[in-house]
Amino acid sequence: MNYSTPRVIRVSLSLLMVAVITFGLHSLRTGASTQNDFPCTLDSPSEVSIEIPSGASGSAIAKILFDAGVVKSSASFFKMAVSKAEATGISPGSHRIEIQICAEDALKQLLDTTRIENLIKISEGEWNSEIVKKMIAAGFSQPELISALKDVTLPAGITSPEGVLFPAQYSFGKGTTALEAIQNMVDRFSQESTLIGFNNGYEKYSQKDLLTIASIIQAEGNTKDFTKIARTIYNRLRIDMPLQLDSTVHYITGVRGSIFLSTKATTIKSPYNTYKRYGLPPAPIGNPGVAALRAAISPEQGDWIYFITVAPGDTRFTASSDQFLKWKVEYIRNRRAGAFK
Repeated sequence: MNYSTPRVIRVSLSLLMVAVITFGLHSLRTGASTQNDFPCTLDSPSEVSIEIPSGASGSAIAKILFDAGVVKSSASFFKMAVSKAEATGISPGSHRIEIQICAEDALKQLLDTTRIENLIKISEGEWNSEIVKKMIAAGFSQPELISALKDVTLPAGITSPEGVLFPAQYSFGKGTTALEAIQNMVDRFSQESTLIGFNNGYEKYSQKDLLTIASIIQAEGNTKDFTKIARTIYNRLRIDMPLQLDSTVHYITGVRGSIFLSTKATTIKSPYNTYKRYGLPPAPIGNPGVAALRAAISPEQGDWIYFITVAPGDTRFTASSDQFLKWKVEYIRNRRAGAFK
Protein backbone atom coordinates (compact mmCIF):
# COMPACT_ATOMS: atom_id res chain seq x y z
CA MET A 1 0.00 0.00 0.00
CA ASN A 2 1.21 3.49 -0.79
CA TYR A 3 0.03 6.75 0.64
CA SER A 4 0.53 10.10 -0.96
CA THR A 5 -0.71 13.58 -0.27
CA PRO A 6 -4.04 14.59 -1.82
CA ARG A 7 -3.24 15.58 -5.34
CA VAL A 8 -2.86 19.27 -5.96
CA ILE A 9 -3.63 19.33 -9.65
CA ARG A 10 -1.40 21.74 -11.48
CA VAL A 11 -2.17 23.66 -14.61
CA SER A 12 0.43 23.87 -17.34
CA LEU A 13 0.19 27.16 -19.23
CA SER A 14 -0.33 26.74 -22.93
CA LEU A 15 2.97 27.54 -24.68
CA LEU A 16 3.23 29.51 -27.87
CA MET A 17 5.83 28.10 -30.25
CA VAL A 18 7.94 31.17 -31.04
CA ALA A 19 10.93 30.96 -33.39
CA VAL A 20 13.40 33.35 -31.82
CA ILE A 21 15.83 32.95 -34.72
CA THR A 22 13.11 34.11 -37.11
CA PHE A 23 12.62 37.21 -34.98
CA GLY A 24 16.21 38.24 -35.57
CA LEU A 25 16.64 37.23 -39.20
CA HIS A 26 13.65 38.46 -41.13
CA SER A 27 12.33 41.95 -41.54
CA LEU A 28 8.65 42.61 -41.03
CA ARG A 29 6.71 43.27 -44.19
CA THR A 30 3.31 43.59 -42.51
CA GLY A 31 1.68 46.78 -41.36
CA ALA A 32 3.53 50.04 -41.05
CA SER A 33 7.21 50.02 -41.87
CA THR A 34 8.00 52.34 -38.98
CA GLN A 35 7.90 51.36 -35.34
CA ASN A 36 5.30 53.95 -34.35
CA ASP A 37 3.28 53.06 -31.28
CA PHE A 38 0.10 54.33 -29.67
CA PRO A 39 0.68 56.16 -26.36
CA CYS A 40 0.09 53.87 -23.37
CA THR A 41 -1.94 56.70 -21.81
CA LEU A 42 -4.49 56.68 -24.64
CA ASP A 43 -7.98 55.48 -23.72
CA SER A 44 -9.20 52.72 -26.02
CA PRO A 45 -12.56 53.37 -27.69
CA SER A 46 -13.58 49.69 -27.86
CA GLU A 47 -12.35 46.10 -28.00
CA VAL A 48 -12.31 43.34 -30.57
CA SER A 49 -11.97 39.56 -30.63
CA ILE A 50 -8.87 38.17 -32.32
CA GLU A 51 -7.83 34.60 -33.05
CA ILE A 52 -4.27 33.45 -32.27
CA PRO A 53 -3.61 30.18 -34.13
CA SER A 54 -1.76 27.38 -32.39
CA GLY A 55 1.95 27.64 -33.19
CA ALA A 56 1.70 31.21 -34.54
CA SER A 57 5.03 33.01 -34.87
CA GLY A 58 5.77 36.37 -33.30
CA SER A 59 5.51 38.12 -36.67
CA ALA A 60 2.16 36.45 -37.36
CA ILE A 61 0.78 37.66 -34.03
CA ALA A 62 2.07 41.16 -34.72
CA LYS A 63 0.25 41.20 -38.07
CA ILE A 64 -2.97 39.94 -36.48
CA LEU A 65 -2.85 42.76 -33.95
CA PHE A 66 -2.12 45.39 -36.61
CA ASP A 67 -4.85 44.15 -38.96
CA ALA A 68 -7.38 44.27 -36.10
CA GLY A 69 -6.47 47.84 -35.23
CA VAL A 70 -5.02 46.89 -31.85
CA VAL A 71 -1.52 48.30 -32.37
CA LYS A 72 -0.33 51.19 -34.54
CA SER A 73 2.27 49.06 -36.32
CA SER A 74 3.16 45.39 -36.41
CA ALA A 75 6.81 46.35 -36.00
CA SER A 76 6.19 48.09 -32.69
CA PHE A 77 4.66 44.96 -31.17
CA PHE A 78 7.23 42.64 -32.69
CA LYS A 79 10.18 44.67 -31.40
CA MET A 80 8.71 44.87 -27.90
CA ALA A 81 7.57 41.23 -27.69
CA VAL A 82 10.89 39.74 -28.80
CA SER A 83 12.57 41.41 -25.82
CA LYS A 84 10.03 40.03 -23.33
CA ALA A 85 10.45 36.43 -22.13
CA GLU A 86 6.82 36.36 -21.01
CA ALA A 87 5.69 36.73 -24.64
CA THR A 88 6.23 32.97 -25.04
CA GLY A 89 3.30 32.50 -22.65
CA ILE A 90 0.71 33.81 -25.11
CA SER A 91 -2.00 31.18 -25.49
CA PRO A 92 -3.59 30.25 -28.80
CA GLY A 93 -7.32 30.84 -29.11
CA SER A 94 -9.79 33.71 -29.11
CA HIS A 95 -8.76 36.79 -27.13
CA ARG A 96 -10.78 39.89 -26.26
CA ILE A 97 -8.46 42.88 -26.60
CA GLU A 98 -8.81 46.65 -26.74
CA ILE A 99 -8.00 48.54 -29.93
CA GLN A 100 -5.65 51.48 -30.38
CA ILE A 101 -3.40 50.58 -27.46
CA CYS A 102 0.37 50.56 -27.06
CA ALA A 103 2.31 47.38 -27.81
CA GLU A 104 3.14 46.81 -24.15
CA ASP A 105 -0.53 46.94 -23.15
CA ALA A 106 -1.38 44.61 -26.03
CA LEU A 107 1.04 42.02 -24.67
CA LYS A 108 -0.39 42.38 -21.16
CA GLN A 109 -3.90 41.79 -22.45
CA LEU A 110 -2.83 38.78 -24.51
CA LEU A 111 -1.33 37.26 -21.36
CA ASP A 112 -4.47 37.98 -19.31
CA THR A 113 -6.29 34.64 -19.17
CA THR A 114 -9.55 36.36 -18.18
CA ARG A 115 -9.59 37.82 -21.70
CA ILE A 116 -9.38 34.41 -23.38
CA GLU A 117 -12.80 33.41 -24.67
CA ASN A 118 -14.12 29.94 -23.80
CA LEU A 119 -10.92 29.13 -21.93
CA ILE A 120 -10.60 25.46 -21.06
CA LYS A 121 -7.91 24.66 -18.50
CA ILE A 122 -6.75 21.05 -18.56
CA SER A 123 -4.82 20.20 -15.41
CA GLU A 124 -2.02 17.67 -15.13
CA GLY A 125 -3.42 14.31 -14.14
CA GLU A 126 -7.03 15.05 -15.07
CA TRP A 127 -9.16 12.18 -16.31
CA ASN A 128 -10.84 12.34 -19.70
CA SER A 129 -14.19 12.23 -17.91
CA GLU A 130 -13.26 15.47 -16.12
CA ILE A 131 -12.09 17.08 -19.34
CA VAL A 132 -15.36 16.19 -21.06
CA LYS A 133 -17.30 17.99 -18.31
CA LYS A 134 -15.20 21.13 -18.82
CA MET A 135 -15.73 21.00 -22.57
CA ILE A 136 -19.48 20.60 -22.14
CA ALA A 137 -19.44 23.70 -19.93
CA ALA A 138 -17.61 25.51 -22.75
CA GLY A 139 -20.38 24.69 -25.20
CA PHE A 140 -19.47 21.34 -26.75
CA SER A 141 -22.12 18.61 -26.75
CA GLN A 142 -21.59 15.37 -24.86
CA PRO A 143 -22.57 13.07 -27.78
CA GLU A 144 -20.11 14.86 -30.08
CA LEU A 145 -17.33 14.63 -27.49
CA ILE A 146 -17.92 10.92 -26.94
CA SER A 147 -17.82 10.39 -30.70
CA ALA A 148 -14.68 12.52 -30.99
CA LEU A 149 -12.85 10.44 -28.38
CA LYS A 150 -13.60 7.37 -30.50
CA ASP A 151 -12.65 8.93 -33.83
CA VAL A 152 -9.58 10.97 -32.87
CA THR A 153 -6.30 10.01 -34.53
CA LEU A 154 -3.96 8.75 -31.81
CA PRO A 155 -0.14 8.78 -31.78
CA ALA A 156 1.64 5.65 -32.95
CA GLY A 157 1.56 2.88 -30.37
CA ILE A 158 -1.23 4.47 -28.32
CA THR A 159 -4.59 2.68 -28.17
CA SER A 160 -6.64 4.90 -25.83
CA PRO A 161 -7.35 8.66 -25.78
CA GLU A 162 -6.91 8.59 -22.01
CA GLY A 163 -3.46 10.00 -21.40
CA VAL A 164 -2.99 12.00 -24.61
CA LEU A 165 -5.23 15.03 -23.99
CA PHE A 166 -2.30 17.23 -23.10
CA PRO A 167 -2.63 19.37 -19.95
CA ALA A 168 -2.64 23.02 -21.01
CA GLN A 169 -5.10 25.84 -21.47
CA TYR A 170 -7.07 25.97 -24.69
CA SER A 171 -9.41 28.39 -26.40
CA PHE A 172 -11.24 27.24 -29.49
CA GLY A 173 -12.73 29.58 -32.08
CA LYS A 174 -16.38 29.62 -33.06
CA GLY A 175 -17.30 26.69 -35.24
CA THR A 176 -14.59 24.40 -33.86
CA THR A 177 -15.95 20.85 -33.78
CA ALA A 178 -15.49 18.51 -30.85
CA LEU A 179 -13.24 16.31 -32.97
CA GLU A 180 -11.07 19.28 -33.98
CA ALA A 181 -10.74 20.33 -30.34
CA ILE A 182 -9.86 16.84 -29.12
CA GLN A 183 -7.43 16.36 -32.00
CA ASN A 184 -5.76 19.65 -31.07
CA MET A 185 -5.12 18.33 -27.55
CA VAL A 186 -3.75 15.04 -28.89
CA ASP A 187 -1.53 16.84 -31.39
CA ARG A 188 -0.23 19.01 -28.56
CA PHE A 189 0.69 15.82 -26.68
CA SER A 190 2.57 14.58 -29.73
CA GLN A 191 4.49 17.87 -29.97
CA GLU A 192 5.43 18.01 -26.30
CA SER A 193 6.32 14.33 -25.97
CA THR A 194 8.51 14.51 -29.07
CA LEU A 195 10.38 17.53 -27.68
CA ILE A 196 11.48 15.57 -24.60
CA GLY A 197 12.32 12.37 -26.48
CA PHE A 198 9.42 10.35 -25.09
CA ASN A 199 9.07 8.58 -28.43
CA ASN A 200 12.59 7.19 -28.04
CA GLY A 201 11.23 4.88 -25.35
CA TYR A 202 12.77 3.30 -22.28
CA GLU A 203 14.10 -0.25 -22.01
CA LYS A 204 11.59 -2.88 -23.17
CA TYR A 205 8.44 -0.87 -22.55
CA SER A 206 6.01 0.08 -25.30
CA GLN A 207 4.74 3.62 -25.82
CA LYS A 208 1.40 2.59 -24.31
CA ASP A 209 3.11 1.14 -21.23
CA LEU A 210 5.30 4.21 -20.79
CA LEU A 211 2.29 6.50 -21.04
CA THR A 212 0.45 4.39 -18.47
CA ILE A 213 3.46 4.59 -16.15
CA ALA A 214 3.66 8.37 -16.64
CA SER A 215 -0.02 8.72 -15.75
CA ILE A 216 0.54 6.77 -12.52
CA ILE A 217 3.60 8.85 -11.66
CA GLN A 218 1.51 12.00 -12.16
CA ALA A 219 -1.21 10.71 -9.85
CA GLU A 220 1.01 9.31 -7.10
CA GLY A 221 3.07 12.26 -5.94
CA ASN A 222 4.54 15.70 -6.36
CA THR A 223 6.93 16.76 -9.09
CA LYS A 224 10.04 16.59 -6.89
CA ASP A 225 9.40 12.87 -6.27
CA PHE A 226 8.45 11.84 -9.81
CA THR A 227 11.77 10.25 -10.79
CA LYS A 228 11.88 8.18 -7.58
CA ILE A 229 8.27 7.08 -8.03
CA ALA A 230 9.16 6.04 -11.57
CA ARG A 231 12.06 3.92 -10.37
CA THR A 232 9.91 2.32 -7.66
CA ILE A 233 7.35 1.32 -10.28
CA TYR A 234 10.02 -0.20 -12.53
CA ASN A 235 11.56 -2.05 -9.58
CA ARG A 236 8.21 -3.62 -8.69
CA LEU A 237 7.55 -4.62 -12.28
CA ARG A 238 11.03 -6.13 -12.53
CA ILE A 239 10.45 -8.48 -9.57
CA ASP A 240 6.86 -9.22 -10.60
CA MET A 241 5.46 -7.52 -7.51
CA PRO A 242 1.91 -6.10 -7.63
CA LEU A 243 2.09 -2.33 -7.98
CA GLN A 244 -0.56 -1.82 -5.27
CA LEU A 245 -0.98 1.87 -6.03
CA ASP A 246 -3.89 3.81 -4.58
CA SER A 247 -4.21 6.06 -7.62
CA THR A 248 -5.34 3.17 -9.80
CA VAL A 249 -8.23 2.47 -7.43
CA HIS A 250 -9.11 6.17 -7.25
CA TYR A 251 -9.37 6.09 -11.04
CA ILE A 252 -11.86 3.22 -10.82
CA THR A 253 -14.00 4.91 -8.17
CA GLY A 254 -13.71 8.42 -9.57
CA VAL A 255 -12.71 9.79 -6.17
CA ARG A 256 -10.07 12.49 -5.77
CA GLY A 257 -8.35 14.15 -2.84
CA SER A 258 -8.49 11.30 -0.33
CA ILE A 259 -5.34 10.18 1.47
CA PHE A 260 -7.15 7.12 2.79
CA LEU A 261 -7.99 3.99 0.83
CA SER A 262 -10.16 1.38 2.52
CA THR A 263 -9.33 -2.31 2.46
CA LYS A 264 -12.68 -2.90 0.76
CA ALA A 265 -11.72 -0.58 -2.09
CA THR A 266 -8.62 -2.66 -2.80
CA THR A 267 -10.84 -5.67 -3.58
CA ILE A 268 -12.77 -4.01 -6.42
CA LYS A 269 -12.89 -6.24 -9.49
CA SER A 270 -11.31 -4.24 -12.27
CA PRO A 271 -8.34 -4.61 -14.62
CA TYR A 272 -7.20 -1.22 -13.28
CA ASN A 273 -6.99 -2.48 -9.69
CA THR A 274 -3.27 -2.95 -9.12
CA TYR A 275 -3.93 -4.50 -5.71
CA LYS A 276 -5.56 -7.52 -7.38
CA ARG A 277 -3.85 -7.50 -10.75
CA TYR A 278 -0.17 -7.94 -11.54
CA GLY A 279 1.52 -5.62 -13.99
CA LEU A 280 0.26 -2.36 -15.41
CA PRO A 281 -3.36 -1.29 -15.88
CA PRO A 282 -4.63 -1.77 -19.45
CA ALA A 283 -4.41 1.97 -20.21
CA PRO A 284 -3.38 5.29 -18.61
CA ILE A 285 -5.26 6.56 -15.55
CA GLY A 286 -5.12 10.23 -16.47
CA ASN A 287 -3.35 12.78 -18.63
CA PRO A 288 0.25 13.36 -17.48
CA GLY A 289 2.25 16.54 -17.93
CA VAL A 290 5.79 16.94 -19.20
CA ALA A 291 7.49 16.28 -15.84
CA ALA A 292 5.77 12.91 -15.42
CA LEU A 293 6.41 11.95 -19.05
CA ARG A 294 10.08 12.79 -18.61
CA ALA A 295 10.29 10.82 -15.35
CA ALA A 296 8.88 7.73 -17.06
CA ILE A 297 11.80 7.66 -19.50
CA SER A 298 14.43 8.99 -17.08
CA PRO A 299 13.85 7.34 -13.69
CA GLU A 300 16.28 8.04 -10.87
CA GLN A 301 18.66 5.25 -9.89
CA GLY A 302 17.73 3.41 -6.69
CA ASP A 303 16.60 0.12 -5.20
CA TRP A 304 13.32 1.41 -3.74
CA ILE A 305 10.35 -0.90 -3.53
CA TYR A 306 8.15 1.11 -1.18
CA PHE A 307 7.19 4.74 -0.74
CA ILE A 308 4.84 6.52 1.62
CA THR A 309 3.94 10.10 2.40
CA VAL A 310 4.12 10.32 6.18
CA ALA A 311 3.15 14.01 6.23
CA PRO A 312 2.30 16.63 3.61
CA GLY A 313 5.45 17.21 1.55
CA ASP A 314 7.34 14.36 3.24
CA THR A 315 7.41 11.32 0.95
CA ARG A 316 9.96 8.62 1.79
CA PHE A 317 11.36 5.76 -0.26
CA THR A 318 12.92 2.49 0.90
CA ALA A 319 13.78 -1.05 -0.15
CA SER A 320 13.02 -2.35 3.35
CA SER A 321 9.56 -3.62 4.27
CA ASP A 322 10.39 -3.16 7.97
CA GLN A 323 11.27 0.49 7.40
CA PHE A 324 8.12 0.97 5.36
CA LEU A 325 5.96 -0.45 8.18
CA LYS A 326 7.60 1.90 10.69
CA TRP A 327 6.86 4.86 8.45
CA LYS A 328 3.32 3.61 8.01
CA VAL A 329 2.78 3.86 11.77
CA GLU A 330 4.04 7.45 11.59
CA TYR A 331 1.68 8.16 8.70
CA ILE A 332 -1.33 6.76 10.60
CA ARG A 333 -0.46 8.85 13.64
CA ASN A 334 -0.20 11.99 11.53
CA ARG A 335 -3.43 11.27 9.67
CA ARG A 336 -5.37 10.76 12.88
CA ALA A 337 -3.92 14.03 14.18
CA GLY A 338 -5.35 15.81 11.15
CA ALA A 339 -2.08 16.49 9.35
CA PHE A 340 -3.62 15.80 5.94
CA LYS A 341 -6.68 18.03 6.26
